[in-house]
Amino acid sequence: MPASECPDPRVFPEHVDPAYAPLIELAAASLAAPSAARADAIDQVLIGALATRLCSADGLLLAELMAAATSYAVARHLWRRLIDAWREASRPPDGDGLAATLFAMPAVIIVGMASASEPPPVEGVLGEPERVAEVLREHGALAGNQTFSLSAAVTAADALDVARLPALLECQRRAARGGGANFDLPAAPIAVQSGQENVYLRFLVGCALAAPGIDLLAATDTARWGLPMAREFVRQLGVPGVSLLALPGAPQSPPAALVQGRAAQRAVGAQLFASNAIRRLRASVGEPSAVISAHTCSGAPGGGELRLSLSSVLDQRGAEGFRCPLFPTDAVGDVVTMLDELLRDCRVTDICVLPGLHADRDPATGLTLLFKRDALPQREAPRFH
Repeated sequence: MPASECPDPRVFPEHVDPAYAPLIELAAASLAAPSAARADAIDQVLIGALATRLCSADGLLLAELMAAATSYAVARHLWRRLIDAWREASRPPDGDGLAATLFAMPAVIIVGMASASEPPPVEGVLGEPERVAEVLREHGALAGNQTFSLSAAVTAADALDVARLPALLECQRRAARGGGANFDLPAAPIAVQSGQENVYLRFLVGCALAAPGIDLLAATDTARWGLPMAREFVRQLGVPGVSLLALPGAPQSPPAALVQGRAAQRAVGAQLFASNAIRRLRASVGEPSAVISAHTCSGAPGGGELRLSLSSVLDQRGAEGFRCPLFPTDAVGDVVTMLDELLRDCRVTDICVLPGLHADRDPATGLTLLFKRDALPQREAPRFH
């Protein structure tokens, strides 16, 4: 089954609140525009309206607008224009001497602990944020900018989500007026579980000052500073007895960093699950088979998710599974392709993409619903856990 034919398990509103309908209709009109010029003209109106909402003090209304999207295509288009709107709202008035750039650096963090002792938490606070800033300056991050500061708090995705964007924009504006960058971000400690490896997403937020018109966030390559940055990050967050690996991403505007960080966390989580599960199966029962399926799930973002199930015909136990979230900017086919390419990189050749939408739980057992490849008949896919 082609990846493009995998159904979208997410649930979108059938009716839109009249307060949000005009912008939802603009997004839909842009997608349906007969020409690129017409789509661009509509998008300029949409970007301006979103920028106005970013400049307001009510982030909840902005979040509700984004949640009111009536389809995946509209949701993704709104997010893309929101990223453009942040850039538009960040432009300083003509004649200002300096422009402030608030940026967020996503970091995927893998933590593990082999011993059975009580694991200590990994505090979400950098003891010496200026040392991290020195690494970035030394290696020419932020287009070589030297005038920036970093928050000591290593924060979670919720602190950068849509409802928080107006407050973050105001923080950027205060910094441009010379009031300093008071980030006011909550630190997000990282839980450690004995005998397990877990993947977390955290963000390091900073603010830079530069001449107007200079794009400090244009470069997306972390080759020059990624490794020394990761080492310093781990040194400051590290706890004795806990293994910690940080994979930093490029600094971006908060809405763009959120999109990139969530995708990176999902990819790393899938890689970690697949490599460990495939290794165990090959060591014990032989070559694994894989099933990718779409499930409705009230607890998942958007009400649905993809699942990757790994099992072997020689293993009588149930499948091992990875729950793969879908975010507003995700095309289901792209995420299925990511999982398929990951499996093929791991030399798994027996891969099945199931048609149809499936339940969250096995009705007979109440357990999370996963599928065993060898138990799937040609015409109907029975449920296993």
